[in-house]
Amino acid sequence: MTSTTDQFASLGDPSVTTLLRFATAGSVDDGKSTLVGRLLHDSKSVLTDQMEHVEAVSQARGQDAPDLALLTDGLRAEREQGITIDVAYRYFATARRRFILADTPGHVQYTRNMVTGASTADLAVVLVDARNGVIEQTRRHAAVAALLRVPHVVLAVNKMDLVGYQESVFAAIAEEFTAYASDLGVPEITAIPISALAGDNVVDPSANMDWYGGPTVLEHLETVPVSHDLTACPARFPVQYVIRPQTAEHPDYRGYAGQIASGVLRVGEAVTVLPSGRTSVIEGIDALGESVDIAWAPQSVTVRLKDDIDISRGDLIAPSASAPATTQDVEATVCHVADQPLAVGARVLIKHTTRTVKAIVKEIPSRLTLDDLSQHPNPGQLVANDIGRVVVRTAEPLALDAYADSRRTGSFLLIDPADGTTLAAGMAGESFASTAETTVQADEEGWDF
Repeated sequence: MTSTTDQFASLGDPSVTTLLRFATAGSVDDGKSTLVGRLLHDSKSVLTDQMEHVEAVSQARGQDAPDLALLTDGLRAEREQGITIDVAYRYFATARRRFILADTPGHVQYTRNMVTGASTADLAVVLVDARNGVIEQTRRHAAVAALLRVPHVVLAVNKMDLVGYQESVFAAIAEEFTAYASDLGVPEITAIPISALAGDNVVDPSANMDWYGGPTVLEHLETVPVSHDLTACPARFPVQYVIRPQTAEHPDYRGYAGQIASGVLRVGEAVTVLPSGRTSVIEGIDALGESVDIAWAPQSVTVRLKDDIDISRGDLIAPSASAPATTQDVEATVCHVADQPLAVGARVLIKHTTRTVKAIVKEIPSRLTLDDLSQHPNPGQLVANDIGRVVVRTAEPLALDAYADSRRTGSFLLIDPADGTTLAAGMAGESFASTAETTVQADEEGWDF
């Protein structure tokens, strides 16, 4: 049997097949779904009956060749309109790596869906139509990828066959996008010229672009380093459930169950419970019915503490040496995803890991203008697909990390308390474009926390 120590050591073993989560984004008709279909088809990740169905639908439409976009556009409205509406998740694998792909919508109306698809991505593929170049929606997708701290961005310049496979066209688009994305703080940008319809540089190298010597899309996906190691971050353990059997076999058992959001927990380690600030020592860790000495993200475990402390769902257990500070004043960048506006003074719920508390939107200092990355000051409200800065005052303290340090414990949702609708997705701390100090105004409606 493999020991716990050996299992932990295997996390850094290059021989172990790795998993890459990536999202695709692009404007309408840039060919995202066709690219995804080409990836699945040419990497032999499509079942025979799926391909037969695609061929039948394509034939019925009078198309000479199978429409590979149908492999991902599954909703009837998507097929009728020829656009992607919902986020389509696909799993496929090659000999070198496993993949979870989120094919996100390109229309500006569904930008909020890209936030969902890219929120857990290690890499984002942003498509650009070679005939149109970088447009506003391209900049919007680059901004979302930067805000969500996606570590790798691929610029796929598609439909190169429609511009005669000209190197100059590709070079101009790559230069403009790279300059823009770099200003946003995107750490790594790789530009690849492709034709998703013809298959150029998607899985197989193109015979039409001998001037390009870089990797194909699949080759880059297979070899890009997955650099975000959850075990390298400080340990964070949001409590989901308190286990107290109170049976004859386990009369005094008290365990705190949940999924480790980041880092490593060890038996004997001094920990702090937040927001109460009470301290104790990890007495035991139970995983899959067995006691272990060590556990790491993203394992689901039950933690037992030496002291009997009042702990409930929503509390956070962290090593005392690296425990986060608690705050009731949350300053963050949000992407507004609801149809109804988010206004100053709005009463909301804020959901952070397993904790949900009441809050008030105290201020909306700015809204991002994507054309030039300027900040429109004091807009008063945010509407669907807006990206802006907010200051939120919570009824109870939250143990938030900066989103730049932890995508798991630095993110949150704003929720409408009336009907449970998600209003906005938030990233705590500084955004890529604004470092201005914000102030909290006095509340006039009796919700002054």
